[in-house]
Amino acid sequence: MKLVDEIQRLANDPRVLLAAGAAVVILISALIYMWSNRPPSPDEIERKRRLHVNHVGRIAEGRVTDLVQHEVPVEEERGAFAFFRRRNGAAPTTRRQILCYTYSISGVSYETAQDITGLESRVQGCRLIAGQAASVKYDPSNPSNSILIADDWSGLH
Repeated sequence: MKLVDEIQRLANDPRVLLAAGAAVVILISALIYMWSNRPPSPDEIERKRRLHVNHVGRIAEGRVTDLVQHEVPVEEERGAFAFFRRRNGAAPTTRRQILCYTYSISGVSYETAQDITGLESRVQGCRLIAGQAASVKYDPSNPSNSILIADDWSGLH
């Protein structure tokens, strides 16, 4: 009986209730912080790169060399709740669309590729043929950083 009485006394103690409330608030705050501060996904990093190049870019003439589809493994989920995910069987894969192209700036030739997965609607009106002329946007401070297609721009002719 002493144990039950002691528990009831603690349950009615305002200091214990205040400490329990503070612990709940801290736990909820920590979970919200972890959830909102997860690292950006590779797709989000690529989207920000395209936006930057589209904003500061200059245009040069280039050529489409190839459109390739790659099966790549889906990246492991990162962040606060990744430990709740289970691995079972083979790693899942996803299909990525890679557009290869070349361009030249000040006598320097660049051969590069851009992942256009998610931007297929920008390509649908155009027929992609190896050797096709295209406009390439590049970052003047780093000419190797370029795009052929962005969310609101397309260099395909």
